[in-house]
Amino acid sequence: MAVQSVTDATFEAEVLRSEIPVLVDLYADWCQPCKQLAPIVAQVADELAGKIKVVNVDVDSNPMIAQTFRAQSIPMLLVIAQGRVAQQHVGVLDKPGLLRLLEPVMPRSAAEVRAEELAAWIAQGKAVPVDIRDGASYGRYRIPSAIHIPASELAGRVEELQPFDGRVRVLYGRSDEAKEWGEKLQADGVQVGFLSGGFLHWEADGLEVERG
Repeated sequence: MAVQSVTDATFEAEVLRSEIPVLVDLYADWCQPCKQLAPIVAQVADELAGKIKVVNVDVDSNPMIAQTFRAQSIPMLLVIAQGRVAQQHVGVLDKPGLLRLLEPVMPRSAAEVRAEELAAWIAQGKAVPVDIRDGASYGRYRIPSAIHIPASELAGRVEELQPFDGRVRVLYGRSDEAKEWGEKLQADGVQVGFLSGGFLHWEADGLEVERG
């Protein structure tokens, strides 16, 4: 879905009254960092269409919005949910950073587990991380205490994924692959989870990584 431009006149209807969360990109035509951020915002708008509405606001042409949100520096990103600012950021973000900014308002799958949740569950003895990457990747670096079941072997090793010891198995690897397998296994009655954002989010959040 394309990024929609909103104005002082349409902001309330398009953003504050939106039924889904809204990412607002405040920019100006003369702003070089804004131009760096724009294609990243557009990519996220396409990927999250239907889950997040993405709009932009030219602060020079819409001073009321700029004043309301005290946009003294741009680009400024606002995440608005149910008419209120849930998150905000000033400056350029890469795509993983932008997705993390949106994460608190994103609809979640029943099987989805966030990195900080998984870390807490591991510490409490409630979860076992399951690395579904290839053997070489697992050998180089992994979440501490993770077991290794490559994605290609998951279908034949379902018994190992059952919480027979009271600890839920949480799949991680590439975000999309872990999500696909987690949701498929849940639909088949296997009580597993998958790590939101994949291993990259775990590392980006500064959580412990075991190497070698």
